[in-house]
Amino acid sequence: MIDFIFKPFEEMTPDDYAKVGFKSGLEVHQQLDTEKKLFCRCPAGYYSKNYNAEILRHMRPTLSELGEYDGTALMEFKTKKNIIYRIHHDTVCTYEMDDTPPFMINEEALDKAIAIGILMNCNIIDELHIARKQYLDGSIPTGFQRTAIFGVNGWIKYKDRKINIIQISIEEDSCREISDIGHYRIYNTDRLGMPLIETVTAPEMRTPFEVMEVCEILSALVRSTGLVRTGAGAAREDVNVSVEGGTRIEIKGVPSIKRIPILTYNEAMRQWNLLRLREELHKRGITPDTFKAKVDNVTKCLKKTRYEPIKNALKEGKYINCVTLFGFKDLLKWQTQTNTYFAKEISDRVRVIACLTTLPNIIHSDSASETISNSEWQAIKKMVGASDKDTLVIVWGDEKDVETGANEIIIRAKEATIGIPSETRQALKDGTNGFERILPGPDRMYPDTDLPPEKISIERVNKLKKILPEPIWEREEWYKQLKLPADVIRPLSISKYANLFKKLVKEYNINPKLAAIALIQYPKRISKKLKKSIAFNEEIILNIFTLLKDGIISREGILLEMMNFATTGKINVNNSEKKINEKELQKIIEESRAELSKIKLINSEKKLQVLMGIIMSKVRGRVDGKKVYNLIKEN
Repeated sequence: MIDFIFKPFEEMTPDDYAKVGFKSGLEVHQQLDTEKKLFCRCPAGYYSKNYNAEILRHMRPTLSELGEYDGTALMEFKTKKNIIYRIHHDTVCTYEMDDTPPFMINEEALDKAIAIGILMNCNIIDELHIARKQYLDGSIPTGFQRTAIFGVNGWIKYKDRKINIIQISIEEDSCREISDIGHYRIYNTDRLGMPLIETVTAPEMRTPFEVMEVCEILSALVRSTGLVRTGAGAAREDVNVSVEGGTRIEIKGVPSIKRIPILTYNEAMRQWNLLRLREELHKRGITPDTFKAKVDNVTKCLKKTRYEPIKNALKEGKYINCVTLFGFKDLLKWQTQTNTYFAKEISDRVRVIACLTTLPNIIHSDSASETISNSEWQAIKKMVGASDKDTLVIVWGDEKDVETGANEIIIRAKEATIGIPSETRQALKDGTNGFERILPGPDRMYPDTDLPPEKISIERVNKLKKILPEPIWEREEWYKQLKLPADVIRPLSISKYANLFKKLVKEYNINPKLAAIALIQYPKRISKKLKKSIAFNEEIILNIFTLLKDGIISREGILLEMMNFATTGKINVNNSEKKINEKELQKIIEESRAELSKIKLINSEKKLQVLMGIIMSKVRGRVDGKKVYNLIKEN
């Protein structure tokens, strides 16, 4: 059944992904551009590393109404983390610290969210119900996030098909993690409570590149509205991946859309290889029922070791445990992702849950070289009663942490006999991913009793429809018909100048290519040259194109006038002196010829180019260069 072997990333084809049953969906988070936060009236978008106070909290699981503990809560409790929140009095109030009830929902944020939901062809619900979604990693001080689904059953266009939008929600943002070392995790609260929307797609993408392209469309679509924030951290993507026989794995915090293909490829490979590992274990007779492992303290066996990590640990009075995994010989060397092996699955669990964050945090007998000596391995093997068919895993640290670490090694090894554990995984820089936490259960949401339901009227929805732009796929189709350069199509479709472009082309009869390049590329060129960001409002650009339309400046004059505005803050509107008539142009040409006659040319074949240069230095921006060229060629 599991006979397919993953090829290198560059060699994988859509047929290969079909063979493993690859499928993926997206959860895209986008901050809304509002003045205030979602459930209080603190300012939104005020970022600062400065803080006035710190608050310390601990995670403690409690039984649900059904008498059950949440798996994520239990995992976080095992970490014994000290959660520290850094707060600034300008951005945080007592609401964020769960000391006062919430305000009513920010109506500005809700309007903007509904408008985006309409653009995604969602059915807007007629009554909004606020719910609490458990957030057990400490990133929200209350332990839950207030959220509300306002749109369902939408779709976006992708190539020749539709990608379904399961739901779109409005919710409050979480804290920014500053560091997570040992038993201390520190958060900055400056973005806490800011309004954002979460768009959840159906798992309908069949290759890693489809996931990236759909994410680009979603990002472009919301940006085209002008209703959202842009810049670092304003948008974040979580990617859900599974293969046939696998399970939904959520890769959180994807830092760049461009990295989605390699991340989803490696997760698909990981799941497929873990399924192959399960088959190998079953062939060896190791199942969930027959799995065996044990823990021994081997501190005395290694008291004279020369292996530095353990030698240093012993100097600090730490403990060393050895976990024997019966029948696991060579399986910790089993490849999971690119240049990544099953041992890392175990090491990650020890790092996150036992808080043994200094790497290496384990060593194992499947890769015994460059660790403890062979004689030490043999001594431990004899002490714990292991055979040549077994694998030994050594972990060290404080007494409680090393006990937790040993237990997690056993838990993760046993999970390999079952399949793929449901996890939230962290995107890593090399395109692989690592364990972050147990995936939350399906019952993490429950009604919020602090806020009443809110009606969403048809009149409100219809009013919001009127402010929306056309979908970007319609814009881009028109741009392709106009034969615009490929590199300006997507930037123009999401640009604040998209409506201005339409006006220039349809009302001013400006050449579409010229208009697009002026709106998209010229501001970048000018900002790069001046080494600062330059903003051009619609009025300024219309005035410049009016000069072109009236024949006062040439095509070249657009860039010159935009540069002039960027440096002086002015444009020469209605300056009739700039316009050159035929008689004046002929005079300039004759004067330029006279200048040329006084120049000694080494290469007479360059005479035309030199003359053009002299003339254009006098008329550039006011007369089209092609017209000048034709005039001097005629003569």
